[in-house]
Amino acid sequence: MADLRALFSSNNPSFDAAEAFTDRQHQWALVASALEEHLRHTAGRGFDVEDLEAPRTNVIVFHGVGGVGKSTLLRKIEAALTTAEHRPDQWGAPTWTQQLLPIRIDLARSASTGSDFERVILTIRLALAGELGRTLPSFDVALRHYWEHVHPGEPLDEYIRRTGLTGRFAEMLPQQLQAGVGEVAAALALPGLVGSAAGQLTSALVSALRERQARAQALAGAVRTAALLEATPDLEALSYYPHLLAWDLNQLPAKKRLTPVILLDTFEDTGDRHRDFERLLQRLVWLMPNTFFVIGGRSRLPWADPALHGQLDWTGPTSWPGLATSSATAVPQPRAAVQAGRQHLIGDLSPEDCDAHLARRLTLDGQPLIDADIRAAITARSHGLPLHLDLAVSRFLEIRRTDHTPTPGDFDCTFPALLARTLSDLTPDERHLLRSVALLDAFDLDLATQTAGLTHQAPARRLAERPLVTENPYALWPYHLHRAIRSAVRDDDHSDDRWTDADWHRAATRALAALGDQWTNAATLAPSRMLLVACLRQGLRLARDHRLTGLGWLIEAAFVYTDDSVWEPLALPTATTEAPDTPADAVAELLTAIARRQREHRQRTADRLTAVLDTGLLPAELTEMALYYRAKAHKDLSQNDAARAGMQQVANTGGRLALKARRGLANLARLAGDFPTALAAIPALGWKGRHHRVLGDIHWSHADTAQAINAFEAGRAEAEQHGAAGERAMTQVRLALALSFADPTRAGDELALAHQLLDGLDQRSNTLLAQVVALIKDAGTDGTPDRAQSLHTDIEAAGLPFLHRFVELALAFHHAVRGEDQDLAATISRLRELTATGDFAYFTDIAHFMAALPLPEPSTTRWTKNEDDVRSAWRGLVQARQEHLLAGN
Repeated sequence: MADLRALFSSNNPSFDAAEAFTDRQHQWALVASALEEHLRHTAGRGFDVEDLEAPRTNVIVFHGVGGVGKSTLLRKIEAALTTAEHRPDQWGAPTWTQQLLPIRIDLARSASTGSDFERVILTIRLALAGELGRTLPSFDVALRHYWEHVHPGEPLDEYIRRTGLTGRFAEMLPQQLQAGVGEVAAALALPGLVGSAAGQLTSALVSALRERQARAQALAGAVRTAALLEATPDLEALSYYPHLLAWDLNQLPAKKRLTPVILLDTFEDTGDRHRDFERLLQRLVWLMPNTFFVIGGRSRLPWADPALHGQLDWTGPTSWPGLATSSATAVPQPRAAVQAGRQHLIGDLSPEDCDAHLARRLTLDGQPLIDADIRAAITARSHGLPLHLDLAVSRFLEIRRTDHTPTPGDFDCTFPALLARTLSDLTPDERHLLRSVALLDAFDLDLATQTAGLTHQAPARRLAERPLVTENPYALWPYHLHRAIRSAVRDDDHSDDRWTDADWHRAATRALAALGDQWTNAATLAPSRMLLVACLRQGLRLARDHRLTGLGWLIEAAFVYTDDSVWEPLALPTATTEAPDTPADAVAELLTAIARRQREHRQRTADRLTAVLDTGLLPAELTEMALYYRAKAHKDLSQNDAARAGMQQVANTGGRLALKARRGLANLARLAGDFPTALAAIPALGWKGRHHRVLGDIHWSHADTAQAINAFEAGRAEAEQHGAAGERAMTQVRLALALSFADPTRAGDELALAHQLLDGLDQRSNTLLAQVVALIKDAGTDGTPDRAQSLHTDIEAAGLPFLHRFVELALAFHHAVRGEDQDLAATISRLRELTATGDFAYFTDIAHFMAALPLPEPSTTRWTKNEDDVRSAWRGLVQARQEHLLAGN
């Protein structure tokens, strides 16, 4: 089918503009499955078209945000049910053989004409008139009676033309109504009634039915026909006449039998305060159980909600079992899955479907007119919303008309029409809430209400029930706006009630405070790492993007985030490459740099932190944090003079990180071979200074495995007591390290636990250290040197040069165990080069001790015990490994 709007947007007739329908195979599968079930049900012996108590399963609902493609889907389903040639090949052939009559009704058009339910009924009857070519006597007599009462003196055919219902079957309906009168008159053996008033015929038919005349009952013998004809022929009565229509259809001869499939589009336009129109439409669905209904609208159909009792005739899950399923609020299912319920959210198109849609929409000589790079830009900005794709196609043609060649940058925009469509059916409170939650990546009802500055949650609950909000009940904050709509709201500069910059700033301030309240209140009851990180991500972005000055809780949250060394990513969307120019910018850059150090070269981390410090924008407390983590980066880079200066500066401030800085100084003393100084610092460190970890590092360096194990186990227990997952993992890796030299079997078990504890913590240096531990555990076996070389490559890429020394120490142990003197000599030479600055120089001493080699010159290392005892302990570990390998063979 040609897209006439696109076709008439250009003077160039050489390109083809087609209405591109993107694969909705999943939705077709849902319709086909439900329709097959309906046909089996109505063909069964137990089916009774006059049963008004049986639950109804003759309806399926597709709902979704405006512009997602509901109307297009219903039009395609209508075409596919009409002729096979209009059915996409990928949809496959249906299994049913029964004759179907699809009838699509645009309820928006019905509402706009003011005729509403009359129009719906006449549309259905007109379609049946053309398909059947025969009268439906019970219904036709009732309709004629209604018409003469409600529209006296107005011929039906004239009304049909006036209201826009004209078509090739328009003149057939009045003729069939007249024929129906004749059939009834003949059945009653009263030919004189053919030209009489409808009321006289109706009275005669009612009398005949009450007297149980066989011919009358055969022609119009539904149990409730007489009662319906006796009722005052008004709109209320008309809404029950579909019961007669269903009965008439059920009486058709087998060769004429068909199943109507009525597609009710834009169901949201039936909404009013008292659900008057919706109540009439529900009667239509309930009273025609042999008809299948496909409903499309923006919201779920709430008929299974018991709370609507009294507003509609049939409510609750017993009446509408298929509508009671909560598939609308469940986590989206895989595309190929077929859900059991009858309410289905029309989701966004996949990137592949978006590209296919744009490629087929405009073509020139069989090739896409829109280039691939432009299609990719449109797809990315649309977030899968079909309306955005259509608007982008219009923009593409508009740009071409200006003799400008479209580029991907031309489509980095939103469209006012998309927002106008979204806002059209929202209340003022909901519009205010929509803009408020557009500030948030995700939200719950409380967060939305506080951000909007409202005192009650009802508007937030109503907004959350609309399809422009997606719900994931398993998420921390279950709701989030459709991303394309969120962008349109944020970029709005056209709508009458658009926000000013001051409005956005005030809302962002409220949102930041609401996030802080959630985190603070939760931390008081039960600290949640997940909530902390989520609040930080949203809070930092809000503070940065809206240049907020009251950082408040963000400072405390920053310390809590860094305290446990877990390092979940804090990368913020739309991050700027410019230097920070507000305190919020500086804080966001600080925490991003600290978190990303696990995925960036440590030199990059040091440079970023230096840049942040140079701005002078950080609050005093967080200046201390930047200094500390820059010093840690310098240590990892083996720039230990800079690391000592930084740690000493932090320690001298006496602030929150002073104990950690003193631990850093103790570790730096150990790295320089000054073990007594490191040991002397431990009593003042305590838990916050990770005293057990520092002590364990001293003991394993002396080959005092038992003492090292005790220290690391104590540190692990203390970390568990404080709920410090990051520290527990780090201590576990070091426990495995101490054991890897002395007990490879137990080391394997402890290393497995270390990997479990590291999972999800993003501790890159400890993950690499765990791989070193695996090398040491396997020392003496084949393949160790190759593994070491691969590990060197990973360490270099991570920017963690201090770990090269650990790999070489592992190789020294390996070669000493195997008695490979030349390889050991080469390893010691590399170690000497790596420790030329003095840091880790004791590793070179240990390598000599392992092989019982004399030191080439007096050592500068200050051990905590006699050097000969340390030499003997390391040599003993090598001999124990040799015995272990011999026993294994």
